[in-house]
Amino acid sequence: MTRSKSLTASVQAVSHQAFIMLPSNQSDPIFSSRQIKLGTLVGLRWLAILGQGSAVLFVWLVLGYEFPGLLCLALVGLSAWLNLYLHFQIRNSVRLAPGPATGLLAYDSAQLGGLLYLTGGLHNPFALLLLVPAVVSATMQPARYTIPLTGLIVLIATLLVFFHMPLPWAEATPPQFPMMYVAGIWLAILVTMLFLSVYAHRIAQEGHLLANALSATELILANEQHLTTLDGLATAAAHELGTPLSTIQLVAKELERELDPADPLHEDAQLLRSQAERCREILGKLRSLSGDDHANFSKMRLSSLISELVEPFELFDVEIVQSFPTDRDDHPVLWRNPGLMFGLGNLIENATDFAASRVEISAQWNERTLSIRIADDGPGFSDVMLQRLGDPYVASRPEPGQPDRSAIHRPDTDTILSQGLNGGGLGLGFFIAKTLLERTGGRVEISNRNGAKKGKKSKKVHKNSGAVVDIYWPRAVLETDQ
Repeated sequence: MTRSKSLTASVQAVSHQAFIMLPSNQSDPIFSSRQIKLGTLVGLRWLAILGQGSAVLFVWLVLGYEFPGLLCLALVGLSAWLNLYLHFQIRNSVRLAPGPATGLLAYDSAQLGGLLYLTGGLHNPFALLLLVPAVVSATMQPARYTIPLTGLIVLIATLLVFFHMPLPWAEATPPQFPMMYVAGIWLAILVTMLFLSVYAHRIAQEGHLLANALSATELILANEQHLTTLDGLATAAAHELGTPLSTIQLVAKELERELDPADPLHEDAQLLRSQAERCREILGKLRSLSGDDHANFSKMRLSSLISELVEPFELFDVEIVQSFPTDRDDHPVLWRNPGLMFGLGNLIENATDFAASRVEISAQWNERTLSIRIADDGPGFSDVMLQRLGDPYVASRPEPGQPDRSAIHRPDTDTILSQGLNGGGLGLGFFIAKTLLERTGGRVEISNRNGAKKGKKSKKVHKNSGAVVDIYWPRAVLETDQ
C-alpha cells in the first residue's frame, strides 16, 4: 500500500507541474503561456520586405509596367524602418505578450493591404499572402486574439473587392475580371484562411498538450527508476560502511578488555560494541538484497510480478481475480522494468477505482508472444472514449452515477489539483501508462466487455459490462535469460 500511495502522489505532483501553466481564468489556457519571440516576427518581416521590394522593382523597372511604384516602395520602406527600430530598441530574444504580437501582425496585414490596393486589389495573385498573419497568429496566439485579427483581414479583403487601383499590365487597358470571379477569389481567401487558422490552431494545441504529457511521463519514469535503484544504493552503502563499522567494533572490544568491569565506561564500551554489531547485521541484510540469492529483486516470474502489483489493492472492497495458464513449465521470467511496473500498476489501479465489485487479470503466452488482460465490471468506456482514449488530458470514464463525458472535456485547474489524475478523469494517467508500456515494446488495446450494450447496473454487472485493456508483447523483448 505504501508503494501505491507513493506512485499516486508522484502522479498528482506531476499533474500539478503539468497544469501549472493552465490558469482556469483564461479562455484559451493551452496558448496562454505561449508567446511569439520578437526575432521570429522580425525575421518573417525581413523575408516579406525582400519579396515585396524585389517584386515591385522587377515589375516597375524591368517589365516597365505603369503603377505607383514609389508609393509601393514607401510602404516597403516603412516596414524596413519598423524592423530596424525593433531590432535596435528591443532584444530579438524578447517574447511578446499576445497583445503586442497581435498588433504587429495587424500592421503586417494592413501594410500588405496597402500594397494590394496600389497593385490591383484581389486581382493581384499575391493577395493570397493575406493568409500568412492569420496562420501565424493561430499557431502561437490564443483564439481571442486570433479572431479579431482574422476579422481585420476579412475587412481588408472585402474593401479590396471594391476599392483598388488598376492591376499593372503590359497593355494600356488591363483585363476586366467579372464580379463573380472576384467574389470567388474573396470567398476562396476567406475559406482558406479560416480552414488554415483552425487547422494550425488545433495542431499546435495538440502538440502542446502532447509535449506536456510526455514531460509528465518522463518525470514519472524518472521517479520509478529512482525507486528501483534504491536497492543498489543500499547495497553500495552497506559495502562502504562495512569497514568503518569493523574498526569501531574492534576498538570497542579493546576498550572493553582494557577497562575494569567496575568502571562506568566499561558498560559504555559494551553498549558501543553491541550497537556496532547490530549495525553490521543490518548492513548485511541490505547487502543481501542485490545478491545472487535474491535475484527476484531484479527479475521475477510474470505471476509473481502481477501478484506484487495487485497486493496494494487487495484491501479494497473489490475482488481481484488472477488467472494464468496451468502449464507453468514455460513460465516467463521478466526484468523488473520501471516502465512496465508503473504502467501495469496504473492500469490495475484504474480498474480497481472504477470496478463495481470485480477485477480480472489474466495472462497468456506462447513461444513468441505474451499478453495480459485487465478487465473490470465498471461502467466501461463510452464510444467517444474508445476513439480518443490514450490522448493526453482526455476523460477516460464516466464518473459513478453520471452520464458519459465528452472526450474534449477539460476541467479547470482547481478540479485538476484537488482530484488528481484518477479522480479528475483526465486520461493523463492512462496516457502515461500507455506510453511507458509501448516503450517496453508492448501494444495496448482498449474495449468493452460487450461492445453492443452499455454496462447495466446489477449485481452481475461483470458478466455483460466493464472495460477491458489488453497488452501484447513479443516475448523476447521482456523475458530475461533466466
